[in-house]
Amino acid sequence: MVPEFRKISDFPRGTLFALLSDAYSFDCRCARHWGGDWREFDSFFCDRPEIADRYGFVTTLDGRAVGFASWDPRQQPEYAIIGHNCIASAYKGQGYGVRQLQETVDRISRYGVDRIVVTTNELMVPARRMYERVGFRQVRRRPADGFAGEYIDYEYCR
Repeated sequence: MVPEFRKISDFPRGTLFALLSDAYSFDCRCARHWGGDWREFDSFFCDRPEIADRYGFVTTLDGRAVGFASWDPRQQPEYAIIGHNCIASAYKGQGYGVRQLQETVDRISRYGVDRIVVTTNELMVPARRMYERVGFRQVRRRPADGFAGEYIDYEYCR
């Protein structure tokens, strides 16, 4: 199936939270640790569709939301920061995450941004591999105060 990328405002409140909850369901500590932040994020984007639709999108298959990506433009044009980037569990390992990430890089690049940064952590091995496949390079590791291991910062430069 070929994914389509749609506006976040096409989906009801709670969609982003549900996608994050599902994508991180492999470890129940994720929802306990980050669930409040996910709800705040979902509300922020639902209350500000003009921001959501400019700095994020939902990945769909046959109209069904299967993932989404977002980024923070406040440091543009120097760089942009990828925020949430997730794929629902049932669709992982099928290349949709790589397609979604490439779409994210392409959209950010249209704003004239040559450097894109993202942070993940040791627990997220598949995410780390995906970033590297798309061309991101690890630039540093730093301590984290949670259960998921060190933070790992990546950069993509055109």
